[in-house]
Amino acid sequence: MAVQGVIFDIDGTLVISNDAHAQGWVEAFAAFGYEVKFEQVRPLIGMGGDQIVPKFAPGLSGQEGKGKEIADRRKELILNKFGKNLAPAPGARELLLKIRDEGLRMIIATSASSEELEVLLKAAQVDDILDKDEAATSSDAKASKPEPDIVEAALEKLGMQPSDVVMLGDTPYDIESANKAGVSLIAVRCGGFDDSQLKNAIAIYNDPADLLAHYDDSPLGKKVAIR
Repeated sequence: MAVQGVIFDIDGTLVISNDAHAQGWVEAFAAFGYEVKFEQVRPLIGMGGDQIVPKFAPGLSGQEGKGKEIADRRKELILNKFGKNLAPAPGARELLLKIRDEGLRMIIATSASSEELEVLLKAAQVDDILDKDEAATSSDAKASKPEPDIVEAALEKLGMQPSDVVMLGDTPYDIESANKAGVSLIAVRCGGFDDSQLKNAIAIYNDPADLLAHYDDSPLGKKVAIR
């Protein structure tokens, strides 16, 4: 069966936001007395708060108690401080318009909250193309990436099988999450991860603009079943 849909990560994929998320975690942990360096948390961006909080505050959960307060503080910083200065990934809007014109369905699958997603879609300049209300977010999953929950939720909302879609992401956690759900992933380097970390992707491009430039030769352009 030919590919009929595309699942998108957003942070680091459609908007250049991974450094902002890392700095948000640094400041959020600091507000609660934890010293976490940027260099420590940056390689973990792509995971959700349920995964990150316990790594630096053993015994805490990102979903309740003090751990949730830390995660909520990070979200507040993205919404009210960092979000306004984020830039779209090169070619993000143009790629989505091309995919839409090709007749493929699209959906976001992100560890971000729905409130953050609204900010991120505007920053990526694609909020008129992708519907935030039809996205799969942290509220749709028990566990965030690299677990498959969010990708599986996106598949359910699309009403498609894993072989019907391909995913676009920028972190090894996107790849692991997608693969656990049976979905193949095209990676972009603009999230700051190198090719060795993205080796399990079916293809790697610099950014959405690079993928668009090579669209006809990409897994999307060939419109063939990935698996």
